[in-house]
Amino acid sequence: MSSQFQGRKILLVDDDAKLRRIFAAHFSANGFFVEEADSSAAAHRSFAAVQPDVAVLDFRLTDGTALELVPKLKDLESSVPLIVLTGFGSMELGVALIKSGAEQCLAKPIEPSELLLVVQKALLNSRNQQKQLATTALRKRGSVNPFLGSSATIRRLEETAQKIAKSHSPVLIQGETGTGKGVLANWFHENGPRAEEPFIDLNCAGLSPEFLESELFGYEKGAYTGAVNPKPGLLEVGHRGTVFLDEIGDVDGNVQPKLLKVVEEKRFRRMGDVRDRFVDVRLLAATHQDLRQLIETKKFRSDLYFRISTVPVGIPSLRERPEDIPVIANSMLQRICIDMARPMAELSPKSMQRLATYYWPGNIRELRNVLERALLLTDKRVLEPGDFAFEPKAQRTDHAYNSQWTLEELERFHIERVYGEEEQNVEKTAKRLRIAKSTLYQKLKALKIS
Repeated sequence: MSSQFQGRKILLVDDDAKLRRIFAAHFSANGFFVEEADSSAAAHRSFAAVQPDVAVLDFRLTDGTALELVPKLKDLESSVPLIVLTGFGSMELGVALIKSGAEQCLAKPIEPSELLLVVQKALLNSRNQQKQLATTALRKRGSVNPFLGSSATIRRLEETAQKIAKSHSPVLIQGETGTGKGVLANWFHENGPRAEEPFIDLNCAGLSPEFLESELFGYEKGAYTGAVNPKPGLLEVGHRGTVFLDEIGDVDGNVQPKLLKVVEEKRFRRMGDVRDRFVDVRLLAATHQDLRQLIETKKFRSDLYFRISTVPVGIPSLRERPEDIPVIANSMLQRICIDMARPMAELSPKSMQRLATYYWPGNIRELRNVLERALLLTDKRVLEPGDFAFEPKAQRTDHAYNSQWTLEELERFHIERVYGEEEQNVEKTAKRLRIAKSTLYQKLKALKIS
């Protein structure tokens, strides 16, 4: 007797008392709690009162048929599997019962042991379905929305993402460090056709060519010193799923042609192997670098670039959408409070204004760091500007005017000086410089002032 079915409740519905008792004795002997009913009306009452894990129904009862009863029971609890027994079996009847909500339709007579196996299989299927639904719901609750805010730039990004989410085409995600490229890649996977398959995430930054190749493609025994056993690569692990390569601009030139073969031919070869292997993955790539510039300097293959950039997507920086910062900050603050198991905190109007006018060179990642640091260092329920500790600004060594500077150097010196005096407040800095905030944002970006 399997312990996983011990104590499960079964409802047996049949107007043949002798047959019902035979089934009931067999299920009781196998650890089930049995409830019996001899009519549709009694079955409906028992189902509502007992809330069984599974029900077995005779098709023809004294006051109706299973075709009428099944939909009523499904209305009470749709997740309970219903198994119908009938001595009037036909293909048309079976299809009608399945359409009405029955799990299976079995012909009578049937042995109790055979029915037990069918019931156990139905319970396992129901359990797996519930676990899958729970996992999906948990994943959606735990996922981060990459489209928080109401700015025109983030709405355009969401519109583009919605259009391409269901495709299998490669996507190149571009954006500054900390803008949420990994979050968007995860969103593409969860909302794409491969959502139930693996999601493989590999950051290529700083990896040696040998290590990157072994991680991606795997290796055979004896491929190199220390390879005592064969190892499948991440591409094999992610078969039929999604592979996300972050910072793809750092991939070594010797690995790039092998990656190109995966994208073009869906084939690869393990290190030390002589045969090709087939793999079906959707490739998502991300970078904060300008790949076209890397192509010009011969550091990135143009053919690989055009294959991975079938759909290029750009994530705007925080300073390009300052109106979204309050929404992002509030959402992030709540999430951090939950993670830290502390009472919910909120941002004062002044602190919100401070966050909205800061330059955010580290984008959303830096915003989270600032909020988490503030929550760690204070128990206050309302955060004020003084609770924020921003990254220290690099100190200049040239504090005095130098007549040898170029015009660009002079402009940089003046903007950086005013920006620092105003504590990196964009609105106040723009007002002192008598330029528009948008113009200041452009100059800060062009002059690489952080």
